[in-house]
Amino acid sequence: MNPSVSVIIPTYNWSSVLPYSIGSVLRQTFTDFELLVVGDGCTDDSEAVVGRVGDPRVEWINLPTNTGHQSEPNNEGLRQARGQFIAYLGHDDLWLPHHLSCLVSALEQGADLAYGISLILPGEPNGYHRWPYPPCEGYQPGMWIPPTSVVHRHSITDHVGGWRHHRELDTDPEIELWRRAYTAHYRFVFVPRLTAVKFPASTRRDVYKLRPCHEQADWSKRIEKEDDFEMAELIRTILAMAAQARPKPYRILLRDFLQETRRGVVRRARRLISRPRSPKGESVDARREFKGLPRMP
Repeated sequence: MNPSVSVIIPTYNWSSVLPYSIGSVLRQTFTDFELLVVGDGCTDDSEAVVGRVGDPRVEWINLPTNTGHQSEPNNEGLRQARGQFIAYLGHDDLWLPHHLSCLVSALEQGADLAYGISLILPGEPNGYHRWPYPPCEGYQPGMWIPPTSVVHRHSITDHVGGWRHHRELDTDPEIELWRRAYTAHYRFVFVPRLTAVKFPASTRRDVYKLRPCHEQADWSKRIEKEDDFEMAELIRTILAMAAQARPKPYRILLRDFLQETRRGVVRRARRLISRPRSPKGESVDARREFKGLPRMP
């Protein structure tokens, strides 16, 4: 019998974080899944690390060559996925135990794509040291939703196609895929629960050279051991945000946060319109260099 959900973890030569991301999948309260760990031409010991998990639901797949972005590992995962629902997890990210149950429930109630809240933990703080994302529930075309936050029907990518290569695009492949699905009139639903913790590699200089895993280890332990981690962490995040602002009532703080987020989107859009257009895929290539990876030829 096929599983309900196919979980896809794209990875490249960072085996030390895999036990933590995989562990967060295996601790899900929703257990009817297969987990496809797809290497982007990995040459390290990732296959051995995955093999030591010892769970029949976990499968290792490796592309013959490195393609430089999660798009092709994700597409290979889609080709081999047997589930009616698709979930993505960054190899250095973590799910809370209720992630799949919450988002699959939204799909079973009629959504085509569901997404929850991810706690974003930047490596080099800029403004807020942590923040919940997305800050508002309504999807708008062009909005970034981290793949770690998303579960969608397999039929979406069967219909609109899979992930496009970043060199074909002026934006990130996930932004383009969600927009393509939305434009095809698939129903997006926001689930107002904190379900994931994201450690953006693009804010951690040379992370693919250093390949640390201490953050994932610490947060995995907290998620597993702390009572009502979701509520406690949301409270800590709100207090951290408030500490960096003038003392204000929570209602005013939240309003200002949402307004500033919208203003930032508008400012970024204006800059993109006014500046000369960069070559396709330039932003992804620049982030690769920052993370300690070479530019793709």
